[in-house]
Amino acid sequence: MTGRRATLFATAALAAALMVGVLAAPSGAALRHVDGTVVSKNSSNRTFKLSTQSGTLTIKVNGTTEFERLNGFGALSKGLAIEVDYTRTNSGLVAKQIETQGGGGGSGGSGGGGSDDGPGDDHGGHGGGSDDGPNHT
Repeated sequence: MTGRRATLFATAALAAALMVGVLAAPSGAALRHVDGTVVSKNSSNRTFKLSTQSGTLTIKVNGTTEFERLNGFGALSKGLAIEVDYTRTNSGLVAKQIETQGGGGGSGGSGGGGSDDGPGDDHGGHGGGSDDGPNHT
């Protein structure tokens, strides 16, 4: 009977240790956000290099990557300022979402009218920036 208790105790301890490992694992796959400028793109392996404040990252794009205000991977070009949400995987960084910097509602793709526009802005596609004052046109 003592052998059965020892086996049961060992099994319970192993199960508890595995559960702690499973619960701790998702932190490595956390979604991260970074702003930067595209330095280069490798179409054959669907990666691009992004220059950020903390260095250069190589990020992979796959079939589940979402693009906002960009027409897919082909729209990434050197010098383009973008925002990327990515996860870290065993094979490197994988983009979940990529969008042009500036976020906020545009005006039908004309390049202006973001959420940083001041009161009275006509959203006329002038690429308004964060320093736009009232009645900016």
